[in-house]
Amino acid sequence: MSRLDDAKAAVTDLSRPERWVLTVSVGFALFLLAALLTGGLGPTYFLFLVGLAGMYALLSFGLNAQWGYTGLINFSVAAFFGIGAYGSALMTADGSPIAGGLSPLVGLAVALFVALLLALLIGIPTLRLRADYLAIASLGLAEVVRLVVLNERWLTNGSAGVRGIPGFFAGWPVLSTFPEAMPGLRLEVVPGSPVFLETAFWQASLNVLLVLAFAGATYFVLRRAHRSPWGRVLRTIRSDEDLARALGKNTYSFKMQSFVLGSLIMALAGVFYTHLNLYVGPGDLDPITTFYAWVAVILGGSGSNRGALFGGIVIVAIREGTRFLNDVALPVDPAPLRLLLIGVVIIAVMRYRPQGVLPPQRELIWPSAVDGGGRPERPDSGVRERKGGGDGE
Repeated sequence: MSRLDDAKAAVTDLSRPERWVLTVSVGFALFLLAALLTGGLGPTYFLFLVGLAGMYALLSFGLNAQWGYTGLINFSVAAFFGIGAYGSALMTADGSPIAGGLSPLVGLAVALFVALLLALLIGIPTLRLRADYLAIASLGLAEVVRLVVLNERWLTNGSAGVRGIPGFFAGWPVLSTFPEAMPGLRLEVVPGSPVFLETAFWQASLNVLLVLAFAGATYFVLRRAHRSPWGRVLRTIRSDEDLARALGKNTYSFKMQSFVLGSLIMALAGVFYTHLNLYVGPGDLDPITTFYAWVAVILGGSGSNRGALFGGIVIVAIREGTRFLNDVALPVDPAPLRLLLIGVVIIAVMRYRPQGVLPPQRELIWPSAVDGGGRPERPDSGVRERKGGGDGE
């Protein structure tokens, strides 16, 4: 069978929502490509959008590991995102009030360590209780972290934020000088619409490479974990925690592992953001970040990693796409209606696809089981017959 036949079979095997998502995604990608080649969209800004979509995908992965897998309600996505961003920024930035000048790898390690401590601090007293208490505690945690960042100027530089943050690959062999070493290029695919690839473009390419590495590794780890016995225990806890406890599972330990894992992924998104934006301030910790992550998970489908990825991309498309609506000659200014548009999307999903656009049914099936290779054999006789018993006994 040729690769073309394999591709046709794969498309034929898709469900109707998956075909719809594939069609829309391909159409949107072609639209962006056309805008890129005609000069309507700058190549550097295009890569920035890709990086931003990857960052929201990471946030959605983290929340999905908590809510989608285990049913943990976490309203402090922005707090862990901020811990990751500030943790790395304060270790690496020249304008850091406490340290600065260290390698971004040190910043990454410090950010993840602080996020781990904070997750344990909030999880230990709340995860033995009902889910409501974690929701309340995490909501308060998000506001506490934001106020500490805003008011403790000796530590975070207050409302001025932290500047002078280097790129993630600063100090690395070859990669640190890669953007400057690459020559500027002028491409003209469409006559009259040249595209310039300069230092900023190569710098953005490194950022995209970084977020693809983060998001790709996270996706495959979560995908593997979701299908593992560990993932099955988490799904059982979400469906019926009393049943999991009756089966001998330490539900508190499993919930803690899920909460810590999700928090670390959110902090990873913050680390990427701080080295993408080269600046971080208290405004980046606003509750809207948590809101966007929840919308992405609900839109894609709780428990679905593919859905979390799709939801993150849709959020960025709405958030950044509405900026250009001001250029359209409409009687009203549509860009400030961004939240209204997201609300309409949520209502439509809840009305027509309450399980999300890409629910996780397919993700829970091993490929060998789909092909029939892993199908269990049907026994020729029952247990009683094999033990020598019969109907007459």
